[in-house]
Amino acid sequence: MTTATATTPGPEGKELPLRERKRLRTRRALVEAALVRYARDGFEHTTLDDLTDDVEISKRTFFRYFASKEDVALAPEKEFWAAFLDVLREAELSGPVLGVLHRALVTALERMGEEWERRFAESRRLVERIPALAAHSLQHCAETSGDILELLSVRLGPLAADDGGPDGPGMDELRLRIALEITVAAFRCALHTWSTGPADAGRAELIALTGRAFAAVPGSLDLMARPAGHG
Repeated sequence: MTTATATTPGPEGKELPLRERKRLRTRRALVEAALVRYARDGFEHTTLDDLTDDVEISKRTFFRYFASKEDVALAPEKEFWAAFLDVLREAELSGPVLGVLHRALVTALERMGEEWERRFAESRRLVERIPALAAHSLQHCAETSGDILELLSVRLGPLAADDGGPDGPGMDELRLRIALEITVAAFRCALHTWSTGPADAGRAELIALTGRAFAAVPGSLDLMARPAGHG
């Protein structure tokens, strides 16, 4: 376990109180222990006792930080989506919604720390091969999508006339939800390519893959189906 310094940064660059620094150290130590254990021993063969023994805490203390074995392994992903929500709360939102969401993803990725990048890569590689973690990731993504949709509905306001005209009422919300689902799908495609590719692929590569996925969206919507055997 690493030793905290007196310069551990907090919000707006302020030094965190000692108690909060200890909490962060314990949380990070649990995440590190889980990532190492799951990769080495397997998710199913790792017990909560293993994790708590590694960090020298009780199970009761573990549950102050995480709800389950899955939760601790997905901590880097959850940290990212929390940062993404922060970006959406702070940023000036204008222009095409897909572009807004793409820029927010990139900004959130750029804000994350160097150690987070390593933990996130290790976590995503585990998600790719452990069904229980993949399911937990999808569940959290669905929950976060609801939070994002609620935030965007407030911050963006009406996107177009929604007065029961030819399109019918409720089209703003439907369009916004579809735009968000496209965003999540594009990002997950980028994540899959990134986490199953070279182990040394860094954040810049993930940002580039995310841009490539978004660039593919228009062509995907216009993709034409043809019967097999017809050129």
